[in-house]
Amino acid sequence: MSDLAIAIHGGAGTITPASMTPELEKAYKAALSYALDEGYKILSKGGSALDAVEVAVARLEDSPLFNAGKGSVFTKEGKHEMDAAIMCGKTLEAGAVAGVRSIRNPISLTRAILEHSDHVFMSGYGAEEFARKYGIAFEPEEYFYDPHRYKQFRDVRDTDIFMLDHTEDRKFGTVGAVARDTNGDLAAATSTGGMTNKNYNRIGDSPVIGSGTYANNRTCAISCTGHGEFFIRAVVAYDVSCLMEYKGYTLQEACDKVVLDKLVKFGGEGGLIAVDGKGNIALPFNSEGMYRGCRVSGQEGIVSIYKD
Repeated sequence: MSDLAIAIHGGAGTITPASMTPELEKAYKAALSYALDEGYKILSKGGSALDAVEVAVARLEDSPLFNAGKGSVFTKEGKHEMDAAIMCGKTLEAGAVAGVRSIRNPISLTRAILEHSDHVFMSGYGAEEFARKYGIAFEPEEYFYDPHRYKQFRDVRDTDIFMLDHTEDRKFGTVGAVARDTNGDLAAATSTGGMTNKNYNRIGDSPVIGSGTYANNRTCAISCTGHGEFFIRAVVAYDVSCLMEYKGYTLQEACDKVVLDKLVKFGGEGGLIAVDGKGNIALPFNSEGMYRGCRVSGQEGIVSIYKD
């Protein structure tokens, strides 16, 4: 067993010590550490990268602290619409969903799509029917209710304003994980609840293969978090992979070029987590902060929130 690696994120944006109480910071770090440990535990027992990223993201979806799964924000209709994607770097197989409601763990639905469907991307009612067929857990609307998120929605629901997440500041609510397993295989997974007060069934970059999520054993595995429209237009995740495959960039060089140079010039804010075939990890972001964590073979896990 060697070169095991896993990284997770819980969103990026205007995240500063001034905007955080000590109690809330402790809660975020505890939730990140738990998800990181659960994912690494699978890798350490010889499990696949695909299993590790699914479990790590599911644990983040189970927390009300993050805008995914249980913590998803409210749409214009006062509902919850969730997007997610998962990808296997060994086979390039992928599963993705957009605009699903009442699914406890959207990332588990994407895994079912990857394994049991000839399709990659499903949405709305059809994706929910597929979920029922394969025993994916549903929850009532009350499960997704959070008083703070509802207040933010209530404050803007009669306007045309949408909020990037459930805070007054700019925060991009997404969760994700990337991993390398003992066989050298890579995987990536991303999940989000979208934008508060979003209208017209808006879909961000998270479920779009190549934009918010991508994995390829020849290069890297990527999960993004940021202003989705920019990440879609810049095809961020695949761009990092392409710089490695066609230009010979290292993982860190490719990530820095895309996140700290190309995206900044383009007007895109956010970050990503990445791992390559050697188990190297990169966690670049151009925002004030990014909820993140990582762990590699022989070392303890590390979780961080602010710029170092």
